[in-house]
Amino acid sequence: MVGIIMGSDSDLPIMQEAIDILGNLDIEIEVDIVSAHRTPEKLFDFSKNAHTRGIKVIIAGAGGAAHLPGMVASLSPLPVIGVPIKSSNSIDGWDSILSILQMPGGVPVATVALNGAKNAGILAAQIIGVSDTCVLDKIIAYKEGLKMKVNKSSEKLKK
Repeated sequence: MVGIIMGSDSDLPIMQEAIDILGNLDIEIEVDIVSAHRTPEKLFDFSKNAHTRGIKVIIAGAGGAAHLPGMVASLSPLPVIGVPIKSSNSIDGWDSILSILQMPGGVPVATVALNGAKNAGILAAQIIGVSDTCVLDKIIAYKEGLKMKVNKSSEKLKK
């Protein structure tokens, strides 16, 4: 199971890509809004207890100061994937990218590209696939589909 959290509902259009890709791979998800600044108690509870609910990987999306992924990583024993989001109060997204990417030693957050929730979902599936052959097979098939799409486009271009 993958836990997908975001700082506010305005992040949902971006985070929907992670929800969709994991759904397409038939991976169970839990989705919620958890604000590092507005609901710190909820953040602590979610982070400290996610693993007890069967969550294996957490994807946390945040814009602006983007403290959510790092705070989750500081409290949870699970791998955390951060999705920097270019929000309305963002400075071209760089504030979010750097807030998630520049974590201190000992508190890693795997960081995907700005608004890269789809890749976060794929990375979460790959992490789960290390110990779940069913998920691994789905990732292999997904990547084969990517290859076939490029080959088809290449052939179409040559005609």
